[in-house]
Amino acid sequence: MGAQGKKTKKQVPTVHGPSLLTEHDIYLFKEGSHFSLYDKLGAHPLVHEGVKGTLFAVWAPEAERVSVIGEFNGWNKESHLLSTRWDGSGIWEGFIPGIEAGAFYKYHVVSRHAGYRADKGDPFAFCWEAPPRTASIVCDLKYQWEDDAWMKDRHRANGLPAPMSVYEVHPGSWCRAVERNNGFLTYREMAESLADYMKEMGFTHVQLMPVMEHPFYGSWGYQTTGYFAPSSRYGSPQDMMYLVDHLHQNGIGVILDWVPSHFPSDEHGLAYFDGTHLFEHADPQKGFHPDWKSYIFNYGRHEVRSFLVSSALFWLERYHVDGIRIDGVASMLYLDYSRKEGEWIPNQYGGKENIEAITFLRRLNEEVYRRFPDVQTIAEESTSWPMVSRPVYVGGLGFGMKWNMGWMHDTLAYFSTDPVFRKYHHNQLTFSIWYAFFENFMLSLSHDEVVHGKGSLLDKMPGDDWQKFANLRLLMGYLYTHPGKKLLFMGAEFGQRSEWDHEKSLDWHLLQYPSHRSLQTWIKHLNILYRGEPALYELDFVNEGFEWGDLSDWEQSVVSYFRKGKDRDDVLLVVSNFTPVPRHHYRVGVPSGGYWREVLNSDSREYGGGGQGNFGGVGSTPVPMHGKEHSLSITVPPLGMVIFKRSTL
Repeated sequence: MGAQGKKTKKQVPTVHGPSLLTEHDIYLFKEGSHFSLYDKLGAHPLVHEGVKGTLFAVWAPEAERVSVIGEFNGWNKESHLLSTRWDGSGIWEGFIPGIEAGAFYKYHVVSRHAGYRADKGDPFAFCWEAPPRTASIVCDLKYQWEDDAWMKDRHRANGLPAPMSVYEVHPGSWCRAVERNNGFLTYREMAESLADYMKEMGFTHVQLMPVMEHPFYGSWGYQTTGYFAPSSRYGSPQDMMYLVDHLHQNGIGVILDWVPSHFPSDEHGLAYFDGTHLFEHADPQKGFHPDWKSYIFNYGRHEVRSFLVSSALFWLERYHVDGIRIDGVASMLYLDYSRKEGEWIPNQYGGKENIEAITFLRRLNEEVYRRFPDVQTIAEESTSWPMVSRPVYVGGLGFGMKWNMGWMHDTLAYFSTDPVFRKYHHNQLTFSIWYAFFENFMLSLSHDEVVHGKGSLLDKMPGDDWQKFANLRLLMGYLYTHPGKKLLFMGAEFGQRSEWDHEKSLDWHLLQYPSHRSLQTWIKHLNILYRGEPALYELDFVNEGFEWGDLSDWEQSVVSYFRKGKDRDDVLLVVSNFTPVPRHHYRVGVPSGGYWREVLNSDSREYGGGGQGNFGGVGSTPVPMHGKEHSLSITVPPLGMVIFKRSTL
């Protein structure tokens, strides 16, 4: 906390009476349907009766006394008391003259219970001190946006039929500032370099791991205290806005990771806020997460629901983000999540479903899409819960998309297997198609797969170095040609060798080596192909967009399939060989005769391969195969993928 010993020469007492809250606001707040609380609660600089100052408002219904402490009063707990509203809302308010943007403050909360008292950060603060300091900062959110063109047309980039190739980034470790002893890049510094890199590589969206303020850097943002504040580690709120703005001006969408599933126990945060379990559920069987050692929100409390939905909408409104990825949805849906028998309480019907959390998620999605129909909500949901990405009005949870965790686990397990044994695990590769259209899936190779001893993606691949890179190119080709939107964690695109370490930059120096540069080129060209071929994205979520060629050649570990667009001429043939043995004169049935051009080959020397292929394309012959009247005789390179498109010339 900054300069706690300093006092201003003259302290002006709190002025009671001014308020931003109307009776209707209070009604909505108590009902659980006030979704712009950030305009009403927290610290708001304003002018009252010609005097500049800040109006403070905080929810603490079981407090006996609440005061504002800060540099302006030498952190005096008695000098600037707030007054509680008359309406039973539990909200404390007060206008303090002379306090303007930039002032450090906390709430000193004295509870009615058990003598509890604590200095609390503001749940609605727009800015916090950089950790380990814990004070909130009075802040305005004035910013001149210049992304009008993007915002007007972003429905084209964010819609379900659009290509979506997402690059997942941890702001603290994507790249470091060498000139500042490997310190963090600021949001503004990142804006320039990240936008340039995204454009160079061809990604459509960036997904930022949680930027909301968090006390412990090692949590990667998943232990959030500031649900309305970007982390000060990387700059101010306006700096964060600049990052989004600049990415938008360069045609890049922005998705934020958001964590309504749990929050940390740090005393200055939300936990035990007014000496009671205000934000968290009071029963530890519902209110404490055994895995993450953190508190779980009380989704049945109306005011908490207002708080959380307000937080999600805040980032969409004030920061112009294009989507939110909701972390830990599975942990919210099940009362028995990560709990043994006897450690959880069934719902009123005797089931394990968390009805209050389900109600919250549905209301969240309804409100997001009502106000922002051109964005996406994306669920990290790892079970077979039905209709996660189906509208609420048909019984779904209302998300736009869902991470396909099954595809990720099966695919990585298959690729980690020595090619000699892959034929015995062929179903791990092909099974995902049988459920691929049950949800609007996003295929994710995220940060979770390259931490905690799991190794990097490159390290997971079997064989010598050549085979590792060939396998990784094949994995990436499979990602980009399989139905579903794409997400790739930073570093995988150039073959990061070591496991992700949040304490340092990615190993960008690896790009001096041809194998890493070649892999990066492969990803770049995959993005170009993906964005340029409607067959790879238009019909991602319906079975009309996919057709097997042959899924049964397990003996040779070869699969072939077609991807289709809305236009009947938009057809791509994908053939993959998952062994290091080249397949010459391999015959594949095709739906029409003519010349089929080889549009991409993972074994090209340009990508670090051996250069085996089909000399630019193959003409079909009237030889029936795989239920088709025509077929191609092709070379499928070792540990390689070839993609063909029928030439219309």
